[in-house]
Amino acid sequence: MKKLFNSKDRMPDDMIDGFVAAYPGIVARGDNPRVVRRKTLRTKDGKVALLIGNGCGHEPIAMGFVGEGLLDANVVGDVFAAPSPDMILEGIEEVTGDAGAILLISRHEGDVINGNAAAMMAQEDGLNVRPLLMYDDISSAPKGQEDERRGAAGTMFIYKILGAAAEAGLGLDDLMTLGEEVRAATRTLGVAVSPGVSPLSGEVMFTLPDDEVFIGMGVHGEPGVGRRKVGPVNDLVRFMVDELLEDRPIASGTPTIALINGSGGTTMMELLTIYREVTAHLATHGITPTAPMIGSYSTTQEMGGFSISLFTPTAQMAEFWLAPHAAPQFPHIDRQGG
Repeated sequence: MKKLFNSKDRMPDDMIDGFVAAYPGIVARGDNPRVVRRKTLRTKDGKVALLIGNGCGHEPIAMGFVGEGLLDANVVGDVFAAPSPDMILEGIEEVTGDAGAILLISRHEGDVINGNAAAMMAQEDGLNVRPLLMYDDISSAPKGQEDERRGAAGTMFIYKILGAAAEAGLGLDDLMTLGEEVRAATRTLGVAVSPGVSPLSGEVMFTLPDDEVFIGMGVHGEPGVGRRKVGPVNDLVRFMVDELLEDRPIASGTPTIALINGSGGTTMMELLTIYREVTAHLATHGITPTAPMIGSYSTTQEMGGFSISLFTPTAQMAEFWLAPHAAPQFPHIDRQGG
């Protein structure tokens, strides 16, 4: 499949060049050219820093979420590869002040190993840095083993809520507690319809019969938990919502936010149809979702598919979810949406 790039080794850097050029009032390159940070940092003046290191190829997450009210920095690795501990450490050093920092780590093997190593090195250098592991994908480990699950699109609740809370002045201990509570209140299940293509090899990431979908396919093509025949989308959505509610039941009338994330090759027409079916099925359980997020934010190139995330916020979490921000590629949430 055709891909548009200058050279394989320049893919991440050319992308960062374009991003910084497009939003020069919001973001800047760091001392390390793979560090994208807020143009104006408040972290040296008492704000807890929030950052993450991750492989590129999944944009707009996480680079597009750098800005006021969200991330202070994103350390960008190679395509589908976590940045090195040394590179993450450079990002930590650049944005961390006396209030400390939270290093977000989406639970994938390379991210966990390199992120924890970077946090440890930063702590040895005298920086008050805490790693926060993010996971939400119910297909990747059974109920009761939540801390073994992968990070998926539902991690975006942590990005936004912790970003707003840090902007509001919460301290490091309170932010860590809040992040753990948001994580515990989030569940995600995804489905793949068609494969993405690796920018490096040009090869499809998996194969799938035309009349089947993968349930639980990971963002790097990790195996799903099963296959289903293609049918009406309402049947698929009902199945997925029921799986989410079985894993973490939601009582009738509980405030709930639904996040519908496209994998990269799914149209907005399809995603809005999916949201329609999610709201219809949740209504049969007495649940009316509000303030949704619908779009393609955590992607795998042009992979066809989507995920559904359900999140039950406290009143404080909901306010942080709705708080204003200036990150270029995180949507502005409609308070009345639903």
